[in-house]
Amino acid sequence: MIRLLDIILSFLGLFFLFPILVLLMLAGLFDTGSPLFCQTRVGRNKKPFVLVKFRTMKLDTASVASHLASSSSITPFGRFLRKSKLDELPQLWNVLKGEMSLVGPRPCLYNQDELIDARDQLGVFQVRPGVTGLAQVSNIDMSTPALLAKTDAEMISSLSVSSYFNYILQTAIGKGAGDRVKP
Repeated sequence: MIRLLDIILSFLGLFFLFPILVLLMLAGLFDTGSPLFCQTRVGRNKKPFVLVKFRTMKLDTASVASHLASSSSITPFGRFLRKSKLDELPQLWNVLKGEMSLVGPRPCLYNQDELIDARDQLGVFQVRPGVTGLAQVSNIDMSTPALLAKTDAEMISSLSVSSYFNYILQTAIGKGAGDRVKP
């Protein structure tokens, strides 16, 4: 049922938000010269996939988890995208392709060993990673790997259609601050 909702909602999102996506792409083109950010992440069953987002950081920023990046790397337009969570919209494509779900644990990088180990122990990689979830609306990010893995496992074990829509709604109205970045 969740996968069917993912397909329907991501298709509708891409269809109806297409004009906004184009405007954000153009703005991003003027901001950094390269509006999309693609990065290999850990997917379901630890299978790699390429996550797509709008670029929020300068082109020369190291490919590390957000909490390890410097806030000086974030462009002014990138700050707007992060605050509004519009930087996540291209992930609707990842959802439609089946690499992600709208709701699930945020996909980590392969160099985040502590988080991968903690998630592995709790079976978190048995589900598709998500655009949002309990950890995101609770302001828990990848800087606290054990807590994040525990929260992800808690969400997975209690996920229902109702909580699925609840996490999406909370994200849409601005709950959660996203991944923190070093000052």
